[in-house]
Amino acid sequence: MASTKKADAGAKDATRAQELSSAFTARKPTVDERMAIGKTIRERVPRASHGTFERPPGVDPVGILLAQARTRLPQLVPVRHARMLKSPFAFLRGSAAVMAADLAPTPTTALRVQACGDMHVANFGVFASAERQLVFAINDFDETQPGPWEWDIKRLAASAHVACQHLGGDREAREAAVRAAATSYRQRMRRYAGKGLLEVWYDTIDSARLLETLSPWFRSAASALLDKARKRNHLQVLDKMTDLVDDQHRIIEQHPFIVRVSHTSAGRPVEDALGHFLATYLDSLAPERRFLLSRYRVLDVAQKVVGVGSVGTRCWVVLLQGRDEDDPFFLQIKEAQPSVLSPYVPWPGSGKGPLNEGQRVVVGQRLIKQTILFDGTVSFYHLYYANADAEIGSVMTTFPFSRMGIQGRRGSGQIGTTGYSVPVGSVDFWKDHFKRHKAEVVGEGERFGQRTLHFRHPEHMRELLDINRKLQAADLLSDRSTF
Repeated sequence: MASTKKADAGAKDATRAQELSSAFTARKPTVDERMAIGKTIRERVPRASHGTFERPPGVDPVGILLAQARTRLPQLVPVRHARMLKSPFAFLRGSAAVMAADLAPTPTTALRVQACGDMHVANFGVFASAERQLVFAINDFDETQPGPWEWDIKRLAASAHVACQHLGGDREAREAAVRAAATSYRQRMRRYAGKGLLEVWYDTIDSARLLETLSPWFRSAASALLDKARKRNHLQVLDKMTDLVDDQHRIIEQHPFIVRVSHTSAGRPVEDALGHFLATYLDSLAPERRFLLSRYRVLDVAQKVVGVGSVGTRCWVVLLQGRDEDDPFFLQIKEAQPSVLSPYVPWPGSGKGPLNEGQRVVVGQRLIKQTILFDGTVSFYHLYYANADAEIGSVMTTFPFSRMGIQGRRGSGQIGTTGYSVPVGSVDFWKDHFKRHKAEVVGEGERFGQRTLHFRHPEHMRELLDINRKLQAADLLSDRSTF
């Protein structure tokens, strides 16, 4: 039975490898060919087809909102509805599900993007990037999902019109706002079409580029706001959100918006729920971020109301402390419900979608607002290792060190030797594995009282296997690095 499962898995892996090889080596349309395809699609779905709208039969905005309310914390539903009733723009912000239902039957080109799903003007702002630079970007990704690009633009244009009206703009100003939003999108898409993939991926709108687009009067006001934003830090947030109680910071309660409770809505003690949240969160993090977070200590936790459309979803804010009281860190734990687009847009490919709604939000955010993949300008490379069954194991990244190693020796300036502990019974496997993968076996020896097998990676890294008598064949590989 085990051998059959292993054979099936091997066949599946081989099929997938062949599919990927074919996909990555297949010819892709040129820029001119893609432009021609786009013009053909435009003939089929002309711009004029987007100029009319008639609400589909059976779409009941109030009914949609009441259906959403059934999935929210009941004590917070009145808060959500009260926030939406403040103005037409507030209603638009909280009714993404209603607009998705309205847009579902409208014409589209069938070109799919990672849609924001809630693209309104208040969803943009200036935020600190991972490099602590101020960038202009989208803030809310709760509704992100693959879908028609037209839906995002139409919601953005509608929000520009309603926001301008809310601010007192006349018909001419409202139309100008809508045209400005659509024109900017069109011009930027055309500009991106002429750039390479990585150039588009890393493109950001920093504070300097943002200021360049503004009139002199707005530029002066915006500069003042940006200067104020640069001076904000975590200590100011700490001062705003907490009080000192018995010489320890505690989150300030503001009923019903920020409350401290002993149990979740499901009746689970908050301490147990927090442990579960942290465990699953840590499992989702990269190892280096997992290590960083593990150095903090939890001081307090409270339930928090956020946004307009999100009001009623389960959201917690956790206060953590690092080195001392001047080193706070706030972690938000927020429930992700199905995207408002999900009833109307099937998932591409297999149609399986993400493992859960949280993964949908995180992956969507990374696709729309990319994160740093390659840090700095130093060169690096990856080494991939496997266990005794040749299953993919860990990935190690090494960086050059400028004054390290012996000049003239291959690998100088890099980590000198990397050792891997392996069980005694796997030596023959590794010798055969190295031979098949053209890794040079230098010889056997002894290191720290342990038998070793030395080899050299094709990229000239010096490495060794530590034949550990205490390890069994099923044990995971561990690594020790020396310089």
